[in-house]
Amino acid sequence: MKRINQMLSIIFFAVLLCACGSEEKAQKQVLRPVKYQEVGFLGGEKVRTFSGTARTDKIINLSFRNSGIITVFDMRLGQRVKKGELLAKLDNVASRLSYEQSVTQVNSAESQMNTAKLNLNRIRSLYEKGSTSLSDFEAAKNSFKNAEESYKSAKRGVDIQQEQIRYGYIYAPEDGIIASVSAELDENVQPGQSVAILNSGTDMEISLGIPESAINGIKEDMEVQVSFPSLQGEQFKAKVTEVSPAVDANTATYPVRVTVVQPNTTIKSGMAANVTFDFGDYSTNGNVLVVPAHAVGEDGNGRFVFVVEGEGDKARVKKQQIAVGSLNADGFEVRSGLEAGQKIATAGLQTLLDGQEVKLQ
Repeated sequence: MKRINQMLSIIFFAVLLCACGSEEKAQKQVLRPVKYQEVGFLGGEKVRTFSGTARTDKIINLSFRNSGIITVFDMRLGQRVKKGELLAKLDNVASRLSYEQSVTQVNSAESQMNTAKLNLNRIRSLYEKGSTSLSDFEAAKNSFKNAEESYKSAKRGVDIQQEQIRYGYIYAPEDGIIASVSAELDENVQPGQSVAILNSGTDMEISLGIPESAINGIKEDMEVQVSFPSLQGEQFKAKVTEVSPAVDANTATYPVRVTVVQPNTTIKSGMAANVTFDFGDYSTNGNVLVVPAHAVGEDGNGRFVFVVEGEGDKARVKKQQIAVGSLNADGFEVRSGLEAGQKIATAGLQTLLDGQEVKLQ
């Protein structure tokens, strides 16, 4: 009997130890941290910031309209130039030769015209006296007319060749600053080849691309805020000056330009800029919900998300089937299964379970 009591005591203590171990394991259970966000409307953010690049409102590519070797090149980076100032010149050998040939042609044509005119006057006098036929008189008139047209054509040729010579000169079209130089003295250049860039504008513009989810909320003369990462602590007022009605095929965004209202010399062309738009109560598609693409999973029943229920350490995720529409830059459009304001998990869908307790991050 005593032996039986000892055996029962051992079994009781063993069961007690197992129960205590289970409680310790239960107490040590760690809740999985989960990132989440609220479901919102497409493009419904009131304040959004987009990146762009600063540039002066007038940028001119300087180039010759003729070919040749550069003999004069008075341009350097940062140089201030005045309108009409000679900046570069070509040797213009071919153009000068063509001009001299055209002058010779016009002199010859003028001589032929004068000879034809004298001949016409002589034939007219003979015709009036009845000493020559009408056909001779008409032939003389035609000869003079042809010579006169040839002379006029030769004169136009001289003007054209003079213009060709002027194509070998570059004069500053506006006051401004040389922002880039891409040629050198004694270099052989072709017509239209850019040799320098002139920044001649007084206003500073920001060029940026806007996604389709926000483009309809942007209008001309809309006020915005501009900041530059390289100019810490400074903000500038600006307004929208151009809004493209068509998408840029290269970036899949709509080009927009904003002009800084009171720029200063610290803003340089080419600087990266952040442009902040305040859309107020505007919503481009106020009746369309959107969820991030990485928050949507798919199983045999279709698309799903994990809806977060509860707060803090008492939160729990629930698998929710949804119907989605098109995919855009902001994510999937939601046709059914969710409501605005609901919280959904945005990471780790593969490791979450329906009804699992989680800790919100």
